[in-house]
Amino acid sequence: MKRSSSWSSPIPQCPSCRRSAGPIPSLLTTSLLCVMMAACSSPPPIPPQFDAIERIPIHTALVHGQKIAYLAIGQGEPVVLIHGFGGSMWQWEHQQTTLSKHVRVITLDLLGSGLSDKPDMAYTPDQMLDFFVGFMDALNLPRATLVGNSMGAGLAIGMALTHPTRVAKLILIDGLPDGVMNKLASPSIRRALETSAPSWLVSFGNWLFGGLMIESILKEIVYDPALLTPAVIERSNRNRQQPGLVAPIMTVRDNLPLWESGFARRLGEITHPTLILWGEEDRVFPIAVGEALQRTIKGSRLVRIPKAGHIPQWEQPAISNDAMVEFFRLS
Repeated sequence: MKRSSSWSSPIPQCPSCRRSAGPIPSLLTTSLLCVMMAACSSPPPIPPQFDAIERIPIHTALVHGQKIAYLAIGQGEPVVLIHGFGGSMWQWEHQQTTLSKHVRVITLDLLGSGLSDKPDMAYTPDQMLDFFVGFMDALNLPRATLVGNSMGAGLAIGMALTHPTRVAKLILIDGLPDGVMNKLASPSIRRALETSAPSWLVSFGNWLFGGLMIESILKEIVYDPALLTPAVIERSNRNRQQPGLVAPIMTVRDNLPLWESGFARRLGEITHPTLILWGEEDRVFPIAVGEALQRTIKGSRLVRIPKAGHIPQWEQPAISNDAMVEFFRLS
């Protein structure tokens, strides 16, 4: 598997970092060079502890030659928490202590996201599933309950359909439905999915206007604006500024039709015990999408989370955690 230049090449060897000879204004030239040099630089070292409401050691696992960052807390049956499109493990900060009283909680940054490596690869569904199975193998997890939010729910669904013996139970939180573009209600995310801009231009925009872009997107994802404190916005923006992040996000976006054709049309084949949590005020996929998903997966249960948007486990952790703990006990 080819390793990205952002992980191995010094700056002078990166072709995109060479100065253009064209008549670009000096300020724009300088800005572009800053972005390109950042894209070609080595990533910062993985911090020793989780940057959230509590301090939890960060571990790494080597999967197919790539480093995957993860948290592991608690004892008992393993439960893996999977973040969504463009996200990271911070979206599960309110689950660590509460859930770890009942189960072993493992929270990872997916390949191409957060603190994990971002190799130069296609990020197809088959590759992402292969890496996820490799991650479970690296942690000696023959079987686990998978909890996925948004596109992380799509990965959990893919695991249930292609590796059913590795999945004990499913919790799908505002998860990836079939017919994504028809059901998508968020203007910002729709623009992100439909853009034809090259990755270098998106990287430039992210570097130049990242804070404003993040705040705009978060206001569509999160129902209660009071939760979007300057610290939360700054942390989200810092995550989006990770070297090499934009290209994997855009590649995963380009592979969305493969997720739909390979898994969304087979939702009715899922036989695992399944809990669906959905924010009643979700402006990405409205509650009706969750209701349709519950009707499609036989025997599944839907819990509506009031006053919550697309990441209800973060906005309304008490209600979300209670529903998950009850599901662990009874299913």
